Amino acid sequence: MIRTKKPSGAGEIGVLLHAIDEAYGSSAWHGTTLKGSLRGVTARQAAWRPAPGRHSIRELAVHAAYWKFVVRRRLTGDASASFPLAGSNWLALPPPSEKAWRTEREILEREHRALRAVVAAFAPGRLRSPLPGLRDRTALREIAGIALHDVYHTGQIQLLKALQKKSRAR
Repeated sequence: MIRTKKPSGAGEIGVLLHAIDEAYGSSAWHGTTLKGSLRGVTARQAAWRPAPGRHSIRELAVHAAYWKFVVRRRLTGDASASFPLAGSNWLALPPPSEKAWRTEREILEREHRALRAVVAAFAPGRLRSPLPGLRDRTALREIAGIALHDVYHTGQIQLLKALQKKSRAR
């Protein structure tokens, strides 16, 4: 579990850090966090699909990691940075295995920590300025958005776990 300090007088950056941490891994008032939703999920469970063409838990987890990377790259302006897996957005993943699933969860954790470090160092005065190359995107919107993105996909993962349990009970 990620331990975070409560934003005491830390201003907007502190509030944003609190939001991304609470969505990802800290104790959250809204329920399960993204990291918590993956706890105890096996590679077989993570690869399960409710129907053909629907996303799996593992795809959702890698997708979340990818977008943490994208937001970090947007905040830093580092166009040379690359995600550790080939592809973008909804990546084609190798066949499921416990090793691959462990690696995918590690990538998610690393991307969260890297994003968090960039947000922590971000100049508060730049929060409302357009990001380089993105006229209508501000750092404030991107950081708040990635926290909401985690919460959204956590809900999907929790639903997939419930559907999977129900399908096994039949």
